Amino acid sequence: MEISEEVPKEPQDADLIRYLDYLRNERNSSVHTINSYRLDIMQFANAVLKENPCLLVNCRWHEITVNDIRDFVVTLQEDLHEAKISVIRKLSAMRSFYRYMEREKRITLNPFVGFISPRKQKSLPKFMSVNEVGRLLDAPGIVWNTAILNELVRTEYGASFSCARDAAILEVIYSGGLRISEVLGLIFSDIDFISSVMKIRGKGKKERLAVLGNPALRAIKKYLELRVNFSNDENPISFIFLNQDGGKLTERSFQRNFKRYLEAAGLPADLTPHKLRHSFATHLLDAGADLRSVQELLGHANLSTTQIYTHVTSEHMKQVYHNAHPRA
Repeated sequence: MEISEEVPKEPQDADLIRYLDYLRNERNSSVHTINSYRLDIMQFANAVLKENPCLLVNCRWHEITVNDIRDFVVTLQEDLHEAKISVIRKLSAMRSFYRYMEREKRITLNPFVGFISPRKQKSLPKFMSVNEVGRLLDAPGIVWNTAILNELVRTEYGASFSCARDAAILEVIYSGGLRISEVLGLIFSDIDFISSVMKIRGKGKKERLAVLGNPALRAIKKYLELRVNFSNDENPISFIFLNQDGGKLTERSFQRNFKRYLEAAGLPADLTPHKLRHSFATHLLDAGADLRSVQELLGHANLSTTQIYTHVTSEHMKQVYHNAHPRA
């Protein structure tokens, strides 16, 4: 079986178009999720049906068999050397698509029913120690002050703005256990400065409340004092975190600066802002927080998703024991 990784972007297949609309309008799936599912399903059609959903209005989805699925998986793993997690993701997209078509009576038999996917390898999330988090939170000041001293910035005021903004972003992520997309998506009406809470729109547009600790609260207020000189737009629906041109700060721009902060803090270059979210959960559980509360703060739909952090804390506890106990 030949699998092409280059597939056109816009489908013409009627079933696929309806399914993507369902994800968008009824499931409130993110743009990233919809694009990922679209590409995975089109790759499957190209490989198994030898049909391009971008050129055909009606693909032969009803002809797929369990053997076709097995061949697809073998090709992904043995010929393309796809990672197991990638294979599982592609199968998940196809399962969801076929469940939808079965429910809409577009097919009579679902070939994915009873098909067993490869087992996902469980890996513990990486997290930073409290000391490492502290170093990272201090890093924007180090990076931008050094840049100012060495005259590597366009304006000193712009550098101070970026420093205050990024310091606030890092504090907010760690304070509330937020994803980077959730932080950059904050608007003024989301933050209650009196109650020190934030309204967060997470995956699937689900809303939850997150806590804004005192350091994060101070960092945001300091940033907002500088923000007015780059944009006086403080409408309730205006984005809080902006670039120096007054537009919404993008994840890519922040990630670029984040790499510099890791270097300044002496941390591994492969860490991501999401590791602050992992650290938030791990540190809460280490300090005795109950699992259900951490689940609500993280916005996890299932408790099992949060339980992985209990394994992290137990592994940490065992490591401390082995390092400290004389007869470990």
